[in-house]
Amino acid sequence: MPAYDKNDINRRMHGALEVLKHDLAGLRTGRASTALLDPIQVEVYGANMPINQVATVSVPEPRLLTVQVWDRGNIGHVEKAIRNAGIGINPIVDGQLIRLPIPDLTEERRKELAKLASQYAEKARVAVRNVRRDGMDDLKNDEKKHEISEDEHKRLGTEVQKMTDDTIKEIDAAAHSKEQEILGK
Repeated sequence: MPAYDKNDINRRMHGALEVLKHDLAGLRTGRASTALLDPIQVEVYGANMPINQVATVSVPEPRLLTVQVWDRGNIGHVEKAIRNAGIGINPIVDGQLIRLPIPDLTEERRKELAKLASQYAEKARVAVRNVRRDGMDDLKNDEKKHEISEDEHKRLGTEVQKMTDDTIKEIDAAAHSKEQEILGK
């Protein structure tokens, strides 16, 4: 049975794209987004849990996030987790509600974030190229084992290259739009 699997290669390439989109969503752009708090883990009930499992996160205004903690006893834990997350936001506790005003980004910070966005994109491109290499290796091995013909190898190789090019175009587009958003253009 041939080792080459088009669906597996497609799934892995799009997996790299999804990881990039998730990473980019976590970058702060000066605009409130619930994705900003996604990576934060809160230590409650003797376990680490994502913040959205102990509170409701919402965006009442473009530059404000609110965290409605469900259990009054967890407010301190949630506040501490946000403070220690290193996202540059100071939580303000107001009863069971924690307000998170989003400060303006400095020009220097915007440039750092744009650079980070392009590093994320480069990581995704490398991942996609590694998937392409694996696919090409599988095709070479299938041809050596006489499971596919030389013509079939060339045709499938072109297909893999097209999938790679298309995915990298999507990666570039996602990174470019995020960089423009960060730089406020």
